[in-house]
Amino acid sequence: MKKFLALVLALVMALSLVACGGSATNTDTNDNAAPGDNTTTVSDNLRLVTGGESGTYYAFGSVIAQHATNNAGVNIVGLVGNGSQSNIFELDDGNAELAFCQSDVMAYAYNGTNLFADTGAVNCFSTVAALYTEQVQIVTLDETIKTVADLKGKNVSIGAAGSGVYFNAIDILGAYDLTEADIKPTYQSFGDSADALKNGQIDAAFIVAGAPTNAVTDLATTKAVHLVSLDDEHVAKLLASSPYYTACTISADTYGTDGDVTTVGVGAVLLARNDVSEDAVYALVADIFDNAANLTSSHAKYGEVSLDYGASITSVPYHPGAAKYFAEKGLTVAG
Repeated sequence: MKKFLALVLALVMALSLVACGGSATNTDTNDNAAPGDNTTTVSDNLRLVTGGESGTYYAFGSVIAQHATNNAGVNIVGLVGNGSQSNIFELDDGNAELAFCQSDVMAYAYNGTNLFADTGAVNCFSTVAALYTEQVQIVTLDETIKTVADLKGKNVSIGAAGSGVYFNAIDILGAYDLTEADIKPTYQSFGDSADALKNGQIDAAFIVAGAPTNAVTDLATTKAVHLVSLDDEHVAKLLASSPYYTACTISADTYGTDGDVTTVGVGAVLLARNDVSEDAVYALVADIFDNAANLTSSHAKYGEVSLDYGASITSVPYHPGAAKYFAEKGLTVAG
């Protein structure tokens, strides 16, 4: 009988956590508080889905999760992810409460376009903060590949299936009047792309992540890595057609390349399901932004965290907990 009751209780709990209607979070209210006192003790247990183990999402997300767990009163565990689109579905399915995502992909999800044209809009999530810029890195070991036009007829990895990298690659190829049919495409993760480059199985790979990216850094320890630059004319053409990009530069000392590399980037954004408590998101955002300047030794991306950039997303409303934090800093965010 005890086993039966335990099974019934477990079933009831599981049924309460469905899709966008519930989550594994919990906030304990102070029952002894005076009337009108909203004091709470944050005790949420949150899952943060990041990216592949060789990418920046995973590395930075793991550091964020550990620091918040140790210092912010909210328990977060970092999980390996399979790309921005997959991370959105993990939120929608209730398999995670927090997620990293490219700024363009989260807009696609919220509006039901591009990657989400067939599945429809997903709007069970809110913005927590924009954290840093993810550069489009076109990586090769072939010195003869100097421009995007040189990719024609080459074996090129254009991102894992279900990732935002694919659309980034298609956009950039399109700016140079190339299509997927003009290359010999493969669809690989960052780590697999780096291995394929090292083994001579592909000629180039699109990697969209904050530089330095572990997969590229590791490759550069044994091979002479080259990054393909975009010229100003084609950057302007790309920005005109796809305004969610920004022009950016990868400095030569990032991977030891011959010179600085001109490219474009999208934002790396932290998302939360709408049903995560306001207190938990507030505590997480405060932990990230209040401590960023002192945590650059933990991960270099903390050096790019800023309040203005964090509050810059306009395509998807901010979570109330994040909006509360930014308001205290004098910044109004999309609601």
